[in-house]
Amino acid sequence: MSGIYIHIPFCKQACHYCDFHFSTQLGKKEAMVNALIKEMEQRKEELPNELVETIYFGGGTPSVLSNDEIERLIQTVYNNYKVIDQPEITLEANPDDLVSSRAQSRDFFANYIKIGINRLSIGIQSFFEEDLRLMNRAHNATEAENCIREATKYFDNISIDLIYGIPGMSNGRWKTNIQKALDFGLPHISSYALTVEPRTALKKFIEKGVVPDVDDEQAQEQFHILVDTLEANGFVNYEISNFGKLGYFSKNNTSYWLGKTYLGIGPSAHSFDGEHRSWNIRNNNKYIKSIEEGVLPNETETLTQTDRYNEYVMTGLRTIWGVSLERIATEFGTNYVEYLNQQSQKFLEQGLLHLSEGKLLTTKKGKFLADGIASDLFFLR
Repeated sequence: MSGIYIHIPFCKQACHYCDFHFSTQLGKKEAMVNALIKEMEQRKEELPNELVETIYFGGGTPSVLSNDEIERLIQTVYNNYKVIDQPEITLEANPDDLVSSRAQSRDFFANYIKIGINRLSIGIQSFFEEDLRLMNRAHNATEAENCIREATKYFDNISIDLIYGIPGMSNGRWKTNIQKALDFGLPHISSYALTVEPRTALKKFIEKGVVPDVDDEQAQEQFHILVDTLEANGFVNYEISNFGKLGYFSKNNTSYWLGKTYLGIGPSAHSFDGEHRSWNIRNNNKYIKSIEEGVLPNETETLTQTDRYNEYVMTGLRTIWGVSLERIATEFGTNYVEYLNQQSQKFLEQGLLHLSEGKLLTTKKGKFLADGIASDLFFLR
């Protein structure tokens, strides 16, 4: 089974914390959609014997596309790839798009369903005005609630994004954010710590003292509040940043963590076939021009055995499936198992990792530190 990720590199405005590839210039939207279609047609031989089980529209802000544009992209997948019955088709959307005058037109959400969208991922980030202003989100707090209220009339499978560790966000406000999400009865929540990326507006504001720096200790405390609250309400923390009710785990994201193949379409999109990883150029104009000329503008690297081991350790420790010692022995050899046992001993003694049924997993205490722990378990060439 495989997945297809389609990157829509447009946003109405730039969020202060974001370092994903996007443009606020929407004039090339039609040309971009045509290029995305052409790239999918050019690359159909890359998944000749694979069944596509997920189609994911990410970005950027995919909800800036019209229904007709989304439908053309979905139809291109069906025309060129083998797709299972009832694939998971996710559209990332911003609240302001879902409550705009366009969204208020008759049958807007019903048309989403009609063209095949069966899962929405809504970028709420916070239900509080002060947080949204700090992050420079395009929507306001009222739109955040209204879009969920409207979307739940049509969609059962909805995920929202929430951000914790925002400067000035108290634990009380964070608890209210979580409770608001619970009150809507949503089956999936993705939640991330606010990170300060280079070359972002947030980074510059912090350096100039306009915005306080992120408090890592408070972020960790808010992460534990999140885990405790959601697990008490029937959510499974199946990956560090993802919480789902049973039956509502993201099939798209889960496939990444379990090492399945996927095809990334669009500028900056990544692909993986089990042995190779490739990524497209991060430039809209160059991407469109290259695709129009029939040249795929990407780079490819062949993963070594050590690369694949390190990736498995990184992804495994982030999930409830952990790192299987048996799989490491089978795929990488006993020397990797011995190395892993040696390197993980201190984390076992510190109560940050534990072994269960031959799998290495993070403890509740170690979950927030999983990426740092994984880096210490990497096999160094």
